[in-house]
Amino acid sequence: MQITLMKSKIHRVKVTQAELNYVGSITIDEDLMDAAGLIENEQVHIVNNNNGERFVTYVIKGERASGMICLNGAAARRVQIGDIIIIIAYGSMSQEEAKTFKPMVVFPDHNNQLV
Repeated sequence: MQITLMKSKIHRVKVTQAELNYVGSITIDEDLMDAAGLIENEQVHIVNNNNGERFVTYVIKGERASGMICLNGAAARRVQIGDIIIIIAYGSMSQEEAKTFKPMVVFPDHNNQLV
């Protein structure tokens, strides 16, 4: 049996942009992606701490060391610039694998930079 667990999380980053006229997704600073073990086009769940919205989208690489967190397309309607969000990716694994699996959790500073 496969179960689903949190694979990685970027905890409490600030939305820096919201681009409604875009195909869709979330653009994330590539440094944050690497630290959390996220790859381009990976599905992520977004939790908005400011308004309680929860939604699913996919990752696009943003400029390295930019601190960029940009919601694109329809997702742009779910946030305001300055909102604090959590980005979570999940993975499937066996129960045996899950017993020893350790997710990658990133806690950026208030400028979305690694500490």
